[in-house]
Amino acid sequence: MNEVLQTISRIGIVPVIAIDDAKKAAPLARALVAGGLPAAEVTFRTAAGEDAMKAIAAEVPEMLLGAGTVTTHDQLDRALNAGAKFIVSPGFNPELVKYGLSKGALMLPGTATGGEMEQAMALGIDVVKFFPAEDNGGVKKLKALAGPYRTLKWMPTGGVNTKNLMDYLSFDQILACGGTWMVKRDMIEAERWDEITAICKDAVKTMLGIRLGHVGVNCGSADEAEKLAKTICAMLGFAVRPTSKSFFAGDGIEYMNKPGPGTKGHIGFKTNSVERAMYHLGLQGVEFDPDSIQYNDKGAAKFVYLKGEFGGFAIHLVL
Repeated sequence: MNEVLQTISRIGIVPVIAIDDAKKAAPLARALVAGGLPAAEVTFRTAAGEDAMKAIAAEVPEMLLGAGTVTTHDQLDRALNAGAKFIVSPGFNPELVKYGLSKGALMLPGTATGGEMEQAMALGIDVVKFFPAEDNGGVKKLKALAGPYRTLKWMPTGGVNTKNLMDYLSFDQILACGGTWMVKRDMIEAERWDEITAICKDAVKTMLGIRLGHVGVNCGSADEAEKLAKTICAMLGFAVRPTSKSFFAGDGIEYMNKPGPGTKGHIGFKTNSVERAMYHLGLQGVEFDPDSIQYNDKGAAKFVYLKGEFGGFAIHLVL
């Protein structure tokens, strides 16, 4: 997959910006970055769109900048000159897509029907925008289309918010979601940057869904692990669940047959997406052990250990 598309997928949410004052573009971009969303689709819906792109490209280079509501060759040229790394159109215009591809642009054309999606695929497009998502049947429609278009990925935009975000992102053919709920015009006009950052953080928290899975305790032998698990289960009324490497007491405590990572054991945290969790935690300086990554049958990471110990415990993420 294209490197920009991989980054969009890892970020997971792309704010869609309509801004009236280009001077506010860089502070807005910094607020988004601080909230964990270093990507944005700046639209041509306003006269300030092009200058806003230029300001973000110059002052917030860590932002993955895209241009939206691109409907003409002139807008596409201006967007690329302003520093846009990807081009999004509201609908499917074959001539515009061809023109963009001839310029070497990464095109994400808007689609709403199977016919438009097929035309995009015929032009070599791997990812399309699905717009307006909710009004066009939402994730239910995309799942219905998934069979014949198994190689296509979507970026739904329009009606997506924190409440329905995971309905979309839990479907593996969805690359990322576009949204405006964290960049409302009134918040931008009032320069409520802290509020925008907080909304972004909440969206990222919802998307990652990190929660405690289990605690693993290192034991010296399988006999010791089994004895401890049975003791805890007898006291608390849990069920013993043996695995090839351990004995679980219920779902929350794992007694290892032999010492594994971590002096004392490990703590497993579940997440909606290991790959997105690695990306977003990486933005905070968290490091991972690349040799510990395990993948599912679709090639997506399903398990990884963080580097180091925490109070004598190793930490891993798991789907």
